[in-house]
Amino acid sequence: MNSGNDSERVKELEKANRILEKQIARCQRDRKQLETDIAAKEFLLKQVISELQDSQSALASRSEELEITLQNLHNMQSQMLQSEKMSALGQMVAGVAHEINNPVNFIYGNLGYLESYNQDMLRLIQLYRCFFPNAPKEIEKLQNEIEIEFLQEDVTKILNSMNLGTNRIREIVLSLRNFSRLDEAEFKAVDIHQGIDNTLLILQHRLKATSTRLEIFVVRDYAILPDVECYPGQLNQVFMNLLANAIDALEEVDFQQNFAQIKIITSVVNSHWIEIAIADNGNGIPESIQSQIFNPFFTTKPVGKGTGMGLSISYQIICEKHGGKFNCSSSIGKGTEFTIQIPIKQPSHNAS
Repeated sequence: MNSGNDSERVKELEKANRILEKQIARCQRDRKQLETDIAAKEFLLKQVISELQDSQSALASRSEELEITLQNLHNMQSQMLQSEKMSALGQMVAGVAHEINNPVNFIYGNLGYLESYNQDMLRLIQLYRCFFPNAPKEIEKLQNEIEIEFLQEDVTKILNSMNLGTNRIREIVLSLRNFSRLDEAEFKAVDIHQGIDNTLLILQHRLKATSTRLEIFVVRDYAILPDVECYPGQLNQVFMNLLANAIDALEEVDFQQNFAQIKIITSVVNSHWIEIAIADNGNGIPESIQSQIFNPFFTTKPVGKGTGMGLSISYQIICEKHGGKFNCSSSIGKGTEFTIQIPIKQPSHNAS
């Protein structure tokens, strides 16, 4: 009896052993499949990171091209203004903004998807690691080679920097579009502060510190202004001339104990007029030549740097085109202030 029972017990154990071996084999197959999936996902993540880095390089290149375009635009602007080609300039700026905007929007529109894909893959990798903490040597080797921990952190930083970069370019493009309204043939009620801020954004590269001077600080003291009827593009050109001249003046000063500053003050004179004052703390303009600064082709800048047309054209835009007032006050060693006064509403008979 004992021999028979032992035989049956052995058969049961052998059957259980075969079942266990099949289960082990199935688990091993599943594990190998999961390990293959992990390796594939990590390889895909590495490819995505590589593509993101390529996109970031392209974005940096596009940003550099934009800065060069803005500088070239400013140079061409001076030449065009001398022959009063305002309309052509407006079309060119709008075209540049359009050409830049298309690829930037393509990158910006895909960043959200990339961020979502990245988060999905990071969650998947984390889940794999939770279920299979002891990865095979091949996977551990690949993880070390590609520095998976660093990649997981860096890809998020790359995406954030790309978001910041594309948003910055989109802001500049918007400013270019607003600034390019040089060929509008009718008065429009606009926000004066927006025009000033758009101009400052375009000149931002000139306000930064250089090897020869410190950063130029801009102080805005804005009052609550009503929308003003004007030719927006022409006023933008006046702001560009005055702010660029202020920067030029500050670059000639050796600030030892003080700092370079441009102050912009806006105010409501009365129910019919507003005022814009733009001042710098540069060397100032000698009293003997202050009466000549609005004359065509008069300039104190070195040959090749100034055309002498900026203030003359600005005076024409403010006084003749807008029926306003344009004055200058300057003291040697203290700086220069230009004051603009223009009507809030333009007479219907005022022509361009």
